[in-house]
Amino acid sequence: MTIKDAQKQVDQWIQTYGVRYFNELTNTAILMEEVGEVARIMSRKYGEQSFKESDKKIDLADELADVMWVLICIANQTGIDLTDAFEKNMDKKTARDKNRHQDNSKLV
Repeated sequence: MTIKDAQKQVDQWIQTYGVRYFNELTNTAILMEEVGEVARIMSRKYGEQSFKESDKKIDLADELADVMWVLICIANQTGIDLTDAFEKNMDKKTARDKNRHQDNSKLV
């Protein structure tokens, strides 16, 4: 599946089952909630916090997909082609950072 395919699939789902997109502000708040759920898993799985019994069944892959879903919703409703945006962002990062990380003694 391409990013473009994912954007189309999310839009089709919204049109079929979701009635309409939540407004941009609501989706931004939902995105922050979903990122918070990813952070919760990361702090327990890879950080020093321990899992509570209610956290043990939470699936990182599913939570990352939730983040991706809402991000795609925001892109769709604001008219952003994420494929184009990602390609431009990669070009920007490459031009800016092509030697930066290789020259960083902290990463060796």
